[in-house]
Amino acid sequence: MEIYHGSYIAIPSPKIVRGEFTKDFGNGFYCTALKRQAVKWSKRYDTSIVNIYEYEPCDELNVLHFEKMTDEWLDFIVDCRSGKSHDYDIVIGAMANDQIYNYVADFMNGVLTREQFWVLAKFKYPTHQINFCTPEALKCIKYKGCEEVKK
Repeated sequence: MEIYHGSYIAIPSPKIVRGEFTKDFGNGFYCTALKRQAVKWSKRYDTSIVNIYEYEPCDELNVLHFEKMTDEWLDFIVDCRSGKSHDYDIVIGAMANDQIYNYVADFMNGVLTREQFWVLAKFKYPTHQINFCTPEALKCIKYKGCEEVKK
């Protein structure tokens, strides 16, 4: 499967990123199967680069795959965004985009109930993310090259 990572530089040797800001699926190296989404990620920078990788799943890894946005998906994102760690090598599922992120924050802060969250959390278009959470997981991807994106 071909996957993409939006950035400002070519990344032939990805590393696990441990940032100060919490993410949907915790620390790691985030990619997507949707090229247009990687292009959007890359446009946050002055130079926009889309890195291209080949992903080959490995049965020995601990993979969590959310097929749909469910209560389990929401609870996992809340835990990760609250700083709770997990033991998965790879996590795959929908992304809490900018609008959804605000709803997640409101849910976490008790402003929205779970039911209110689901009423509001309808995507205008599908999203996808795959987080490589461990060095072992990064062995499943091979760098194919990159493309500069015109703004």
